[in-house]
Amino acid sequence: MSLFAILEEISQPTPSKILLVVLDGVGGLPQQLGGPTELAAASTPNLDALAKQSMLGLQYPVAPGIAPGSGPGHLSLFGYDPIQYQVGRGALSAIGIGAEFRDGDVGVRGNFATLDASGLVTDRRAGRPSNEENARVVGKLKAAIQEIDGVRVRFYTESEHRFVVILSGAELGEKVSDTDPQKTGVPPLESHVHNPGDAASARTAAVLNALSARIREVLKDEPTINGALFRGISERPRFPSMQQIYKLNPACVASYPMYKGVASLVGMRVLEVAGEEDAPEGKVKALQAHWAEHDFFYLHFKKTDSTGEDGNFEEKVHKIELFDHLLPELLALKPDVLVITGDHSTPSVLRAHSWHPVPVLLHGPYLRNDPAQRFTEDEAARGTLGTLRGTDLMPLMLAHAGKLQKFGA
Repeated sequence: MSLFAILEEISQPTPSKILLVVLDGVGGLPQQLGGPTELAAASTPNLDALAKQSMLGLQYPVAPGIAPGSGPGHLSLFGYDPIQYQVGRGALSAIGIGAEFRDGDVGVRGNFATLDASGLVTDRRAGRPSNEENARVVGKLKAAIQEIDGVRVRFYTESEHRFVVILSGAELGEKVSDTDPQKTGVPPLESHVHNPGDAASARTAAVLNALSARIREVLKDEPTINGALFRGISERPRFPSMQQIYKLNPACVASYPMYKGVASLVGMRVLEVAGEEDAPEGKVKALQAHWAEHDFFYLHFKKTDSTGEDGNFEEKVHKIELFDHLLPELLALKPDVLVITGDHSTPSVLRAHSWHPVPVLLHGPYLRNDPAQRFTEDEAARGTLGTLRGTDLMPLMLAHAGKLQKFGA
């Protein structure tokens, strides 16, 4: 009997409310051995006060040693085994932006990039252009490229350097490799089919390689955005919903399309967030406006991750402090259970997602004593929650909220 089958059997609806806050990439590393991590360096009086009334621990979103992508990391937090329930970033972004994305289509997440005269990647994010600049370049691609080798190609703006491509045509597959080398100083990769006998996926790989060359040709006169890197090639998946498994009425408060996509995929209602993209104040207002309507809320903050990816230790510290300033407004809503964690670690010294465990804070009724004085990685390592799998958090949230009945006789 699977854990999902057990949870579906013993979950029950109750008026209690759960708030899951995901500080994207919050886990970090010291700049030099013995120094503080970004979380430890931040001034966080509100988080520290909450830590003294909570249980702390660490969680591995996938498994020790595995650096998770944002999709697997979030699915794990929602209780979905990311090894069993796999989905590419392209599908999540396509769903999140509301693209035309039908069964049989293939969704692709794109990064605009800067290439030098030799075709080597000098910036994987093309300087993080504005959304307006992204839309201008996407418009240029739409006008120049509608089809590659009989496959329909549709471009969509996502945000900053991110865009989405939807491929539509007969017999396309998703089992292909990315073209993003994940580092600079090298050329974009060729996409390859995982299984040489998979003709449908081989066609997708050929289309992506031709599309990559065509995009370079169209953008050759652009000073910064003159190439594209493809990631997360995926067909549209079908997952069981949180309503079905947990008997919840869940909602998502996020700005970036990928996170709205993964929330939609598991059945969450995506709430509208006013103001600038990823403006934390707008997210808090959306949460407050809809607090009476749902019993589970997923609240996402992005910039703790992107500042880590940029290698900006001080700015990541600043983003953590901005969240701490907003925390009293979240506590004023009086959630029955509050969990604060991340979908993965993004140490600024690595400029990338890492395999390090992520700190967890659980606040709610029926807690055991915890010696924590602050919400940091070191304090979390000593916490009474211990070291968990990311998928363990959802049953814990449900149990503390009184939403699980006894299992078995």
